[in-house]
Amino acid sequence: MIRGQDPPLRALSTLRTYAYLLRKVLEADRSRPGVVVSAGTGYALSVPRDALDVAVFEDRYAEAERACAEGDLTRARTLMSAALGLWQGDAMDGAAGPYAEAQRDRLGDRRLSALQVKLELDIELGRATEAAAEPAVLSAAHPLRESLSALLMLALCRCGRQAKALEVFDGTRRLLAEELGIDPGGELRELHQRILTSDPQLLPSRVDPGPSPARHEDEALPRVAQLPADLSDFTGRDDEVALLSEVLKSVSGQATTVVSLSGKGGVGKTALAIHVAHLLSDAFPDGQLHIDLCGAGGRPVEPAAALREFLCALGHPDLDVLEDPAQRAALFRSFMVNRRMLVVLDNAVDDAQVRPLLPGTGGCAVLVTSRAKPAGLPTTGRVDLDVLEPRDAVRLFTRIVGEERVASEPAAAHAAGALCGFLPLAVRIAASRLVSRPLWTISSLVRRLADERTRLSELRLGTMTVEATFRLGYERLGATQARTFRLLTNLPTTSFSLPVAADVLGLAALDAEEIVESLVDLGMLDSPSPGHYRFHTLLWLYGHTLTKPSDRLVVPLVMT
Repeated sequence: MIRGQDPPLRALSTLRTYAYLLRKVLEADRSRPGVVVSAGTGYALSVPRDALDVAVFEDRYAEAERACAEGDLTRARTLMSAALGLWQGDAMDGAAGPYAEAQRDRLGDRRLSALQVKLELDIELGRATEAAAEPAVLSAAHPLRESLSALLMLALCRCGRQAKALEVFDGTRRLLAEELGIDPGGELRELHQRILTSDPQLLPSRVDPGPSPARHEDEALPRVAQLPADLSDFTGRDDEVALLSEVLKSVSGQATTVVSLSGKGGVGKTALAIHVAHLLSDAFPDGQLHIDLCGAGGRPVEPAAALREFLCALGHPDLDVLEDPAQRAALFRSFMVNRRMLVVLDNAVDDAQVRPLLPGTGGCAVLVTSRAKPAGLPTTGRVDLDVLEPRDAVRLFTRIVGEERVASEPAAAHAAGALCGFLPLAVRIAASRLVSRPLWTISSLVRRLADERTRLSELRLGTMTVEATFRLGYERLGATQARTFRLLTNLPTTSFSLPVAADVLGLAALDAEEIVESLVDLGMLDSPSPGHYRFHTLLWLYGHTLTKPSDRLVVPLVMT
């Protein structure tokens, strides 16, 4: 069994020696005689079934399956967790030979199957938030296993992170095409379509928060805590953190405090919002609601679907809550009365999507992130987020790469941040690429980023790319806005004045100003002063990839 078809010359003698040594160990106290017994021409272990972890694991697995079939999902989850708790590392770790390898593969598959069942039960019982991390790890370890990708997508969706769930699908689809030359199976494609259409049945049909002390009906509901994890390496933004914290904590009177946080793609709006929300946890004793409204993608979350998720989180007993969106919004406002909660509406598309999600009374605060500047929201405060300060970009780069590597090449680290335009997403991707390539120097990374023709392709790490972030913003532009963006990004410089824009577009100054300012409002262009505009360097480079034959550009003689 150990050596397969290639036994040693003295195999029988060696086997008898092993049996003797096993008897000495297993029968040393003489209270368990006959553990190693003769069986035909060989030997066998004679032990009770419950003495073997693998047997207990299989028994608990089977019992959990029976509980599932009987509809007792809470008991099934407990049993499956107990079965998985028996594992300590890989099966037969260190054992050699074909038999050990075959058993290791078999038991590994069995363990993975048990993990999948347990995670499915977690999600079904309303534990998606705590379950979301585990399928992410498993999916990374088994990237071609579609069932794990589906679990991760479902968990993310039920945590209000539909955009991230769709990213998982896109990554899996690309990997299957590259590695196997196939498309995702029907089950994964169907789940993808249901997420795109905000299928209400994707919400959990049961909620099992686990054992809790008995309480009276008039006692307060459990604290809602829907925030995603804060970034452990969050860096900089001291002024913005102080401003947002001050405004959000100052809730008073009859009106809900609404604060907007806007900026271009990749500038770190979500990271800042989540960081501030965690810092203010004690200021909102009833908790936090959070949802990704997918405003930068092609399928923004409908307000009615967002309200349904909020009402479920707040303890509304009927998951098939009112169909009429206006009635659903009114019910949400009623649930928020006398609560002190922070609502984080991440990645909003416009004011119309946000308005139904605002509580109706004071005591609550709402933090809205969006690429577009808010036009008609009743905001108490506004923050237009720009790129990191150079020193903070280098600090972020250092926290990811490590102080030792940066200390040996400080000038190169600053150059890398500058070539990333100090855009947080770009800095994070560049630094993470360096971490995964320990033989690269920072200077070698800088040389790769220095070529404008390939810089965007260098800023790619798995499914996370700067180009994809910019594409989401570009695809939401109207036809005229998109053509204007292409023409202006093909100017020989990132900065230009309104007269230059009017010349390039062939429009009167007032007409040119209207459309150029609309790009500013959508986070695709900056305006450092009236009549003057500037593209972020990476966004300008992205525009170069979009030029069409019909985009005829006449460069003005004077660029001011």
